[in-house]
Amino acid sequence: MLKLLIIVLILLLSVSGDSAACGRAEYFTGQECCLMCGPGYYVSRHCTEYFSTTCLPCPPLTFTEVPNGREACRLCSVCDSSAGLRVKRECTPSSGAICEPLEGHYCTAPRRGGCRAAVEHTKCKPGKYIKQPGTAFSDAECDDCVGETYSDGSFTSCRPHTQCELIGLEVLKEGSSSHDTECGRRPNSADVIVGVIAGVIVIATACGAGLLIYLKKKKRKRPNCGKIFHW
Repeated sequence: MLKLLIIVLILLLSVSGDSAACGRAEYFTGQECCLMCGPGYYVSRHCTEYFSTTCLPCPPLTFTEVPNGREACRLCSVCDSSAGLRVKRECTPSSGAICEPLEGHYCTAPRRGGCRAAVEHTKCKPGKYIKQPGTAFSDAECDDCVGETYSDGSFTSCRPHTQCELIGLEVLKEGSSSHDTECGRRPNSADVIVGVIAGVIVIATACGAGLLIYLKKKKRKRPNCGKIFHW
């Protein structure tokens, strides 16, 4: 058992030694130190004792950002709107796509100057105001309206209730934390009676005029019997 461990250690040391002997722009294949492919390329065929590394361009929607010994390019990230994302930087053969939160969203999974997932900002409910607006990397904060103030949920500060008496009106509906006071004029009983009488007069006049017109038309259409039976 001890001999086996010694053999494994010797092999590992020999491999690491060979790898360490490769230059900064080279990679170790297990047999040779091969030149790396540049950004935007991948290794199609490793080098041999007689041939250099064969590199090919990354296919569409794939990339490599740094000199590499990869046998395949990396897949570009997809900025999915269903995940609350949009494209901040398009993917190219030599650089990956960078996503950012959609408008009204914030990032929940930051990633190297971009974002992997985002959710919609919290919407404040009526009776609360936006204490802290949301950003691309933080959620919105809400707080309660207190005293004689209100907010429909979209305000950045609570607004005072309208004082109806200051504008010469009466309170029709008291304000709450979610809506303003409703002001207006309450009709008195005399105004109601006058309105009803005026309405009745207008209707009666219209009906009377209509009846007169109807009777006149009917009278014109009555046949002249004397002319019909004249001998």
